[in-house]
Amino acid sequence: MRKTFILLFACICTLLVSCSTGTAPTRAEQIREQLLTCDESNVIVVAHRADWRNFPENSLEAVQSSIDMGVDMLELDVQRTKDGVLMLMHDHNLDRMTTGSGNIAETTWEEISKLNLKDHQGNVTTCKVPTLEDVLLACKGKIMINLDKADRYFDEVFALLEKTGTTNLIVMKGGQPAHEVREKFGKYLDKVIYMPIVSIDKPESEQAIYDFLNDMKPVAFELCWSNPESQVPAKMEKALKGRSLIWYNTLWASLCAGHHDDKAVEDVDGTYGYMIDTLGARILQTDRPQLMLDYLRSRNLHE
Repeated sequence: MRKTFILLFACICTLLVSCSTGTAPTRAEQIREQLLTCDESNVIVVAHRADWRNFPENSLEAVQSSIDMGVDMLELDVQRTKDGVLMLMHDHNLDRMTTGSGNIAETTWEEISKLNLKDHQGNVTTCKVPTLEDVLLACKGKIMINLDKADRYFDEVFALLEKTGTTNLIVMKGGQPAHEVREKFGKYLDKVIYMPIVSIDKPESEQAIYDFLNDMKPVAFELCWSNPESQVPAKMEKALKGRSLIWYNTLWASLCAGHHDDKAVEDVDGTYGYMIDTLGARILQTDRPQLMLDYLRSRNLHE
């Protein structure tokens, strides 16, 4: 009942805003509605750390490239500087991705802002480390964001979302059980989408999923599995159909029992097609967003 009310309220709000302003819903609003209504007609593409093959990961340039190619959601990583500035970087230190070194938590934003980012091959670029606020404003209305590592200081993150008017852009995720999520994030659950991560190789995974369905009724589950013999993915396709969308990661073999991006280069139907047609995936996180988009568009599963 609670989820039904929230979905109805979200749709009514979108309709009222559109009618009052005379404008169509933004691209981000359309993607959010697809999540909230469990719309399985298209596949949502999530770019892992944005378009890192062409620009430094988590950079504004990688974000903009993802928007331009038509990606639906970005997976981005949040860190906090010594002086409390929220910025984007996967690692907790500066060594791999910048011309600097040392722990981010022990470095000021003024120091970090002077550094240049490196690409995935270690080459120094002209790109700079972005703040979370920079990225939220760049994405506003255009694309949704899945924030990783943000639960460590989500009160501060949420204040920034409210400041920038981007609470409707965000999907939070985590691996805690349902009761812990409600205890920790309860006051945000009607404002920001929360998605559980469940490793379905674990014996207790099925019960964890049913606990979430009974308590929070998530719009989606991120499912991870490494055992190609497991029958649980097929069971989840049936159990979640019409109730929650299924998110799978095609980043590397251990997250998807071998149906990963590099394999898709040679066998796209046996990887992306298998996840969609056999396992019911309607959200896929990828390190090859252009390849995935081209495939989905060829099947009329993406605009």
